[in-house]
Amino acid sequence: MLAVFLKTLPFFGLIGLGWLAARTRFFPQEAAAWLTKFVFYFALSAMLFRFAARLDLAALFDTRFVLAYLGGSFAVWLIGMAAARARGLPLSEAAMEAQCCMIGNTGFLGVPMLVVLLGDRAIGPVLMVLTIDMLVFSTLITLIIHAGRHGGLRLASLVPVGRGIVANPMILSMVAGLAWAQLRLPLPGPLDEFLVLLGGAATPGALFAIGASLAGRRIGRLAVSVWLSAAKLVLHPLAVGAAAWALRVEPFAAGVMVAAAALPVAGNVYILAQHFRVAQQRVSAAILISTMLGIVTIPLVMLLIGQA
Repeated sequence: MLAVFLKTLPFFGLIGLGWLAARTRFFPQEAAAWLTKFVFYFALSAMLFRFAARLDLAALFDTRFVLAYLGGSFAVWLIGMAAARARGLPLSEAAMEAQCCMIGNTGFLGVPMLVVLLGDRAIGPVLMVLTIDMLVFSTLITLIIHAGRHGGLRLASLVPVGRGIVANPMILSMVAGLAWAQLRLPLPGPLDEFLVLLGGAATPGALFAIGASLAGRRIGRLAVSVWLSAAKLVLHPLAVGAAAWALRVEPFAAGVMVAAAALPVAGNVYILAQHFRVAQQRVSAAILISTMLGIVTIPLVMLLIGQA
């Protein structure tokens, strides 16, 4: 356990450094926002393109893997929705809490950390998890909130959803990389070195940005936020792990799936909450609590999947 903890500690150390820099106001919140934008649009996109350009699309897509992750994640989503509705919350707030229960920080934390810890074999499964989260569940909550506010789904409400998917740099970079791989185009030396150089900024930049963004968050409605964090860190990996076992997903890919499911609540859930003005404080607190607890829970999950 100690050895696994020490391997993950540098990643959380960078998060802590970002938090400290922002907390002491040496690194202002405006700077954190611009750093996040740089990572999101440039560094992480370069990393994802380079990863995807080295993959075989036919080998990447595994029906059992997709069904296991979708099934386990949707089960947790329904549990989160049911728990919120049982407290009398409206549909939009319940959907946002359900989102907290199963959308992990795969882009900014999972891709850099899991690939380093588990090796290049983890690239395909991690990208598959990231794609499902963005295409399926982010679309789902957007449609639910639009339907709740306008008394049902309308064709016009699908336009911004589609625009958001098409304009997402992570999706664009992965699609472009996979297209490059399918065309079997070589990566010229200077281009590959450029992507390595730019993508190398993704890991420290993303982790530092996560920490800086946490400095501005406050813990409120503690009981609810703790429940959302527990659902994300414990219930979600258990659910996808059970689904992967039931569907006999290849063991290594199943382990990567479980590790990705064990990541803390993603920052983009708060972006959605802020955009729609739904449950911002609860989501913000769940991100903070789950990230703090993840220092312990993620090494534990890494240890367990290593022994599976």
